[in-house]
Amino acid sequence: MNEAVLQVPIVVGLLLTCLLGPAIAIAMLLLRKRWARQRRRSPLGIDLLRGPGHTLRDQIEEATNDLSSDIFVLMLFPLLIVAVFLAQAHVRGLQGMVPLLPIYVAAVLAVVAWVVRGLWRASSRLDNLRTGYDAEVAVGQELDQLMRQGAAVFHDFPADGFNIDHVVISRCGVFAVETKGFTKPGDQRGRAGATVTYNGEALSFPRRSTREPLEQAERQAAWLAKWLGNSTGEPVPVVPVLALPGWFVDRKGRGPVRVYSGKELAGLLDAKGVAGPSEEAIRRISHQVEQRCRTVAPRYGGRSTDTR
Repeated sequence: MNEAVLQVPIVVGLLLTCLLGPAIAIAMLLLRKRWARQRRRSPLGIDLLRGPGHTLRDQIEEATNDLSSDIFVLMLFPLLIVAVFLAQAHVRGLQGMVPLLPIYVAAVLAVVAWVVRGLWRASSRLDNLRTGYDAEVAVGQELDQLMRQGAAVFHDFPADGFNIDHVVISRCGVFAVETKGFTKPGDQRGRAGATVTYNGEALSFPRRSTREPLEQAERQAAWLAKWLGNSTGEPVPVVPVLALPGWFVDRKGRGPVRVYSGKELAGLLDAKGVAGPSEEAIRRISHQVEQRCRTVAPRYGGRSTDTR
């Protein structure tokens, strides 16, 4: 009995060997972050505007953290099981642990399989998020060029339970731009593998057809028109736009949604058929949209009282 009691420090030591290092590292990171927020103050006096892909960037950061956590578990858990097994073997003897060996092996394999499955899903989700983020940034950069023509451009507009990728406000109209980062087939090269056909009702890609992006663009434009009407006190027509960066758009018909490739967005304000708002209305609309988009708080513990 006394010998078994003396082995307790060995078991505890082995467990601490696996857990103490990561625990210290995490604690140091948390303390450093807290210290930085207490010792520093942001020079900015207002919240920042949301940039292109702001929501996706947050989701990418979250997915990356989940991926790192799964990798951490995948590295730590087998070591922890081995440490427990060796500690018990030291106390009970190796022969006494042989009947329990299949249980330990099964536990390790089960956890590893579960974590690898999660890693596969997280990696796939991360790839999709990065593709969408790249598309939103590319479209945002194209739309920002419209500011040279007097347009006001806002990104990642937060709505009720969703976000509108881009909002363009100009004398030519108000546009709600939805971006889709569809990947191209790997076995088709040239223009044929990068062309989508729009017949006014659906999109036909090389391997599938869909209406969902068009319906989404219409729903978002309708919501924005209603919200702007309530916010400004006057009707504000909003044109739904779908941007497909990297694709050639072959138009076979016209529909309620305007479909553009990334480069074609440079001519967005050249489109006809919408009575644009007045200068005074543009200022009111831009103010309402800006207030809703200015949600990015500065780092280091909040905003500064200096508003210069």
